[in-house]
Amino acid sequence: MNFLRILFLPITAPIKFIQEHFKTVFFLTIVFYIFSSSETTNIQKANLHKIDLVGPIMMVDDVLEKIQKAKNDPAVKGVMINVNSPGGAVAPSVELAYAIKELKEVKPVVVYASGVMASGSYYASIWANKIIANPGSMVGSIGVIMQGANVSELMQKIGIKTQTVKVGEYKETGTPTRAWSDLEKAELDKVIKDTYDIFISDVSSARGLKKEDHKIYANAHIFTARQAKEVGLVDEVATLSKAKADLINLSKVAKPIWNKEDKFEKFMDKLVSQTISKIDMHFNGLKAY
Repeated sequence: MNFLRILFLPITAPIKFIQEHFKTVFFLTIVFYIFSSSETTNIQKANLHKIDLVGPIMMVDDVLEKIQKAKNDPAVKGVMINVNSPGGAVAPSVELAYAIKELKEVKPVVVYASGVMASGSYYASIWANKIIANPGSMVGSIGVIMQGANVSELMQKIGIKTQTVKVGEYKETGTPTRAWSDLEKAELDKVIKDTYDIFISDVSSARGLKKEDHKIYANAHIFTARQAKEVGLVDEVATLSKAKADLINLSKVAKPIWNKEDKFEKFMDKLVSQTISKIDMHFNGLKAY
C-alpha cells in the first residue's frame, strides 16, 4: 500500500491541494488569465480600434477616454464606433458628438449601428466619415423630451405637504409636487424647442441635409435601416464585416490589427453603466430619447 501511495503521489498530491484550496486556485487562475490575455494582446500593436457605445447615454467618461486615447495614439490609423443605444441625456450626447468630430479630423471614423441608433446616440454619430447600419437596426427618433412625475395625489394620501420660499417666478418650474402651470409649461417648451433646433442644426450640417426639411428626417420619426438611408441619415445598409472593410480602406492599413478589450474590464464597465443608468432613469431631466 505504501508503495502504491508513493507511486501515485505526483497525481494525488495536486488533487488534494486543489480540493483544500479551491478558492485560492480559482482566484489565481482568473488573475493568470487576465494578465496572460493582456500580454498576448500587446504583442502586436493594434492599428484599428473598435469602441462600443452601448446602452442609455448618461455617463460617458469611459467612452470619451477611449476616443481620446485612440486620437492621441499614432499607431491607431482608424476607429470604429459600434452603436447600440436608445439615446439618453442631451449634454453627454453632444459631448460624444464633438469628441468624434475632433477624432475625425485626425483619423477616419466609421460608425456601425448594430442594433438601435436613436436620438442621442444618433446625435453622437453624425460627424463620422461614414455611418453604416445593420439591415435589422432601427435609426432616428431625432427629438427631445422632458418628463416629470406629479406626485401631489400620493403626497395628499400619505399626509405630506411642501413649503417653499423662492425668488424668481420660474424657480419651481418642473417641480413634481404639483401640476405644472401654463407659465411653467411655456418655459419648458422654450427649452425643448431650442434644444431641438440645436439638434437638427447639427444633423443637417453634418449630414448635408436641409434644415427646413427636418420634418422628413427628424420630428422623432423612427426608421428602419433602409428608410434611414433613403432620408439621408445613414450612408449604407450592411453588416459588420462591410463596416470593418470600409474602415480598413479609409485607414489605408496593409495589415489590420484590431484592439482586443479586456473581458473583465468590459464586464465591469457594463455592470457599472447599467447600474448608473437604472438609477438615473428614476430622476427628471432633459433627454434626447
